[in-house]
Amino acid sequence: MAFSPEYYPVHNLADHLKIAQERLDAGRPEDAFEVLVAPLHGELYSRQDFGWTDTLPEILRVALYFDYVRMQVLQGGFLQLIANHYISLLLPMPEWFLLHECPEMAQVIDDVLKVYVLNREHLEKETTVDEFARLYEQFPEFTQLDSRFEAAYPEALSVLIKALMEALG
Repeated sequence: MAFSPEYYPVHNLADHLKIAQERLDAGRPEDAFEVLVAPLHGELYSRQDFGWTDTLPEILRVALYFDYVRMQVLQGGFLQLIANHYISLLLPMPEWFLLHECPEMAQVIDDVLKVYVLNREHLEKETTVDEFARLYEQFPEFTQLDSRFEAAYPEALSVLIKALMEALG
């Protein structure tokens, strides 16, 4: 499936995919993923409008959203993702990961959304640094969810890269 430059702006798609494949072959899947999502980040940055992502084909939207999610969760956990107002990026992921036979990641994200919905009012409040730190004590389930994400992450990344390479190639 070819995507228009409006959605996936690269000058030479074959060379771009070759670079991603070389990184995969070198055992560096995160580097390959970063190569694949870089054009999406560039386009988003130039547009300065997150609403643009709603027009993306599903695979590109999920890839871009997953990149934001992985950066947030692997650095500061799901509580950081929520504090930075990125919770909506999770919405398409449970179904997408289920359809692509990655049930562990689908379940983790679905569980995060459930905990969020049950505690939305408390989690959406603006917090000081100290109040934010105490959220980890108030919501110990996020520590488990963060660990489950980290455990499911390698497979989910692999599934996403494969789907992206197929869609772009």
